[in-house]
Amino acid sequence: MSTRDVAQPEAPAVPWYQQVNREQWRAFWAVFLGWVVDAFDFNILSFILIDIQKSFTVDRALAGALGTVTLIMRLVGGSAAGSMADKWGRKLPLMLSVLWFSLFAFLSGFSTSYTMLFAFRALFGIGMGGEWAAGMPLVLEHWPARLRGLASGLLLGGWYWGYLVAAAAFHFVYPLFSGSPDIAWRVMFWIAIVPALLTLWIRSSVRESPVWLERQRRLHQGGARSAEPKISLVRIFQRDLLGTTALTTIVIGAFMCTFYSIQFWYPTFLREVGRSTIVYPSAFNVGAIIGTAFWGRLSEGKLGRRGAVTITALLGVASIPLYLYAGNAFVLGIGALCMGAFGCGIWGMAPAYVMECFPTSVRGVGPGFCYHAAAAIGSVMPVVMGRLPDPGIALTSPMSACMPASLLLSSGLIWLGP
Repeated sequence: MSTRDVAQPEAPAVPWYQQVNREQWRAFWAVFLGWVVDAFDFNILSFILIDIQKSFTVDRALAGALGTVTLIMRLVGGSAAGSMADKWGRKLPLMLSVLWFSLFAFLSGFSTSYTMLFAFRALFGIGMGGEWAAGMPLVLEHWPARLRGLASGLLLGGWYWGYLVAAAAFHFVYPLFSGSPDIAWRVMFWIAIVPALLTLWIRSSVRESPVWLERQRRLHQGGARSAEPKISLVRIFQRDLLGTTALTTIVIGAFMCTFYSIQFWYPTFLREVGRSTIVYPSAFNVGAIIGTAFWGRLSEGKLGRRGAVTITALLGVASIPLYLYAGNAFVLGIGALCMGAFGCGIWGMAPAYVMECFPTSVRGVGPGFCYHAAAAIGSVMPVVMGRLPDPGIALTSPMSACMPASLLLSSGLIWLGP
């Protein structure tokens, strides 16, 4: 037996934000803030890669591997926390994940070797994956189904807010320790322990998913619990869901390749060409915050998820010349804004699209596995793009090759699914 969302009434004639009650907003803010700090802890790495290379005497490929191992280990966290979310509810694995990634981001700052840092970033990835797998269904099952596209876009905007916080920390906090470069990059990781306090608020203020609770009630009444696999991860590989699992992973995998080809080496590119690492990333992320919300909202209409993905991906391809090759500072800023709004606009549909592919019984582990298996696919991009410039090739070459290929692939693959 699978349980779909509780039937939704017709949308009232009031602004959308008045259609969301206090309990639903609390669920949103819990996951949104968790995603913001998750994004900060991951993205701060991209600002300090040069310092890490110098501290441990490693090349770009090994520096890029720190991002790759995090993305790969997200699959472990997403599968584990997703299975927990299906069995014990969404709140507990969400809190454990926030504590986990905060701890290992903090410990990364104490690394005495590249190997130790590599291990801590791998462990960090487990918590990063768990936060998404448990958090996204918590919000989308609280909110009205008619606003799921908008909620999806607003949530993904949290990633870009986290990037902005990382850029601000690098711009304002990092210089305070610039006299000791080996300490400065470590401070960026030590900041990460603060978000662990968020779990106290989640525990006291956020209620469990009403859809998950309703399903538990029906299972107990109907006695159907014994017919289900003990671990929900098994369920998504059974015949009726295997095709959905594979296709969803491939589609989001293309999204991941797009994002990491656009963003991972961007701060390094800016540092190498002498451009500001606060102005252009800020323009990029402001564009992404607006774009994910706008396209997520637009996907609730006639365009649907697939149409919205296709249009914004094609506009992203058209933004590449402004993003990488503009000689004028103002035009380069416009390019960053456009690439955020269009190239990253596809992510406005991602949470809703993935959640809608799976029934409630596996809405933790299904999206958690697919999203983070896709992240493992996308994880090749930091290493590939980091390796190519080592012989003397400019970063713009691999970026301008990988970005359009990934965007066009995303716009095509989305049409293979519902």
